[in-house]
Parts: sequence; C-alpha cells; structure tokens
Amino acid sequence: MYGADDLARDLDVSRETLDKLKVYAGLLAKWQKAKNLVANSTLDDMWRRHFLDSAQLAPLLKERFGDREVTLLDIGSGAGFPGLVLSAMGVATAHMVESNGRKCTFMNQVSRETGANATIHAQRIEEMDIFPVDIVTSRACARISQLLDWAAPFLNEDTEMWLLKGEIADEELTEAKACWKMNVDRFKSLSDPTGVILRLSSIKRL
Repeated sequence: MYGADDLARDLDVSRETLDKLKVYAGLLAKWQKAKNLVANSTLDDMWRRHFLDSAQLAPLLKERFGDREVTLLDIGSGAGFPGLVLSAMGVATAHMVESNGRKCTFMNQVSRETGANATIHAQRIEEMDIFPVDIVTSRACARISQLLDWAAPFLNEDTEMWLLKGEIADEELTEAKACWKMNVDRFKSLSDPTGVILRLSSIKRL
C-alpha cells in the first residue's frame, strides 16, 4: 500500500513538510468517520489517491514559477485537494472555494494545524469578489468548459489553469475548444495510470 514515506521518496518531500501532510491525513481519517469528506472507498489508499495526486503538482509548479510562492484559486475544493495540500507544502498562497459548510470547517482546521497559507471561501465561485491569481486548480469538480466559465473573471493574460483530469480529458478539451482558445501542455499523472495533468495557458474566450 502506498504511504507517506513513498510520497516523500517520489517527490523529494522534506521531513518537515511530510509531517504537515501526516497531520492533514490524520485529520482526514478522523473527520471522515462522521463527515464523509471523500469517497470511503479511497480512504485506505489516501496517500496515493489524494495526497500524491495533489502533491505531484508541486514540482511542476516549482519548475514553472521557481521559488516564487504563487497565488492559487482552487475551485470546488472539497476536502482541500489539491490546493490545500500545495499550500501546506509551501508552494502556494491558496484560496479554497467550497460551498459545503462542513468541508470548509474541515479545511479551516487543517489550515490551522498545518500552518498552510490558505483562505477558505465558504461560498460559490459566482458569488466571490474578483482578485488577481497566478493559477487556477481543480480536481474532480466539473468539466473543463464549466471550469473555464467559472474561472473567467479571474483570468488575465498570464493566468494558468492546472487541472487534474481522468481518461475523458480529450473529450472535455474538444468541448472546451469550441468556446475557448488556449495552449495545452500535458503531464503524466503519478497517481493514476489513466489520469493526466493539464496546464492551460494563454486562455482567451472565442
């Protein structure tokens, strides 16, 4: 079974950072019993399904942005994946957008106990005030075209979207390109053989 030490090895995560992620994992296991934050079927494999899946963005973002801590908008954050993981790792100042109150309460506790630089927005993204962001992330939330529509007010010429997607990513991209022009870079997922990480840049509505 994939575990914390495997993640540290695969992504060269420091002991201090791994300790923060272990706190996060402990809280997830504790809260899951009562709050059903993630699918129960994924809990036994949480280090691969949730933490590796999210944390694998960290080296890619560091390669793209260097040591600069980027401002991240995470749409449909759920239990905090991927944005809160990236914030706990020191990669990003994260704005987590989630309309489910119990999930926001959970993320606030994780943020406090891990020292993550994160703001939890307990509302729908359509209701939010607009502010500049470097990247938009999302995981298991909506199709790409819907994510682009939600993110549109926050996008400027330099904003990128980093999306964790599954085996129908090409279908979603084809659909999105009917209304949007963008550059697409693909990266192989470390956590899911059928998954892909998409980097969308130079995003403009047609």
